[in-house]
Amino acid sequence: MKLQRSTTLKGFSIALALSFLGSCALDPLSWTPPEMPAASEETAENILLQTTEWLDLDGWCGPEDIAVREDGVIFCGAHPSKNDFSDGRILQISTQGEVSTFCNTESWVAGLHFDAEGNLIACDQKRGLISVNPEGEITVLANKDEFERPLLLVNDVDVASDGMIYFSNTSSKLTFSPRNARKLLLEVRPDGGLYSFDPKSLEVKTLIDSSFFGNGVAVSLNDEFVVMVDLTKYRIVRYWLKGEKRGTTDCFIENLPGLPNGISRREDGSFWVGFTTHRIETLDKLQPKVNLKKLVFALPVWMQPKQDAYGMVLHLSATGEIIKMYHDPTGKVVSEASSIEERNGKLYLGGDLTDHIGVFRLPNE
Repeated sequence: MKLQRSTTLKGFSIALALSFLGSCALDPLSWTPPEMPAASEETAENILLQTTEWLDLDGWCGPEDIAVREDGVIFCGAHPSKNDFSDGRILQISTQGEVSTFCNTESWVAGLHFDAEGNLIACDQKRGLISVNPEGEITVLANKDEFERPLLLVNDVDVASDGMIYFSNTSSKLTFSPRNARKLLLEVRPDGGLYSFDPKSLEVKTLIDSSFFGNGVAVSLNDEFVVMVDLTKYRIVRYWLKGEKRGTTDCFIENLPGLPNGISRREDGSFWVGFTTHRIETLDKLQPKVNLKKLVFALPVWMQPKQDAYGMVLHLSATGEIIKMYHDPTGKVVSEASSIEERNGKLYLGGDLTDHIGVFRLPNE
């Protein structure tokens, strides 16, 4: 009995020590989110996304972003399984739904966008910002900024009409892993930012120096401004490229009803915003409490709070007003929408953890 008690106490001591070490790994700031917005006529819960169909990825997961070529062929990044980010490919899906490997990146690729020459500009979690030519050959464009800070977690990218490339970097301190993503979400410390890459001069320029889980990027109609998602702060920020406000930053929209992820521009100048999940009081109440965040982060993954499967897509005007929101509150058809790409009346929906691409046919309104 003494031996058993000693063993039990030893095990408890080890668990306690590991929990303490885990809590020390988090260095959070206290942040109090604004009061959660009340539902409006435009944002009220509905089931519109439940008509979404699926494009299978042949066993791969994680189409974080989607690019559709002029001939209708779809491209996305992918990793081996829901919990395995150790390898990756850029997949292509034919108009008949056949899945094949376009480029063996050996790492997960997040943001994707075609340039005018047909090269796929992409955010590679090992290399940084890359360009993949039509033959699948990789060229590294940038892996550090002009101050020699590493671009460790490039996230999304868009290409302006003049060829300038705009991209986000979530962190210059942490590489990607699910644990590091949780760390960034809970610490609420400024990191990464918004950048431009000039394909002519090969120069990187920092436009917004720091972000709060900087994510989706989109250039406005006529290249007037570029927007970037600040996921942790429930907002989208804007950097002006032209006009009287050129070189300045302001808030495009704030206090969103979920964790915003991807953003893309429509032909009419309005925007689609996809969400990781809806917003919950548990996270909002946790963010101001530094010690409690440390404790939560130290818990084993299976004990930590899980995000709800909840599909949300938001249509924003060109000036940041809410037009309409589409929901799948069950999360059974659309569990997340990390990106949205519109083509021929359809929205192609991505997901960090999904094993398919969602295809939502826009209603004729």
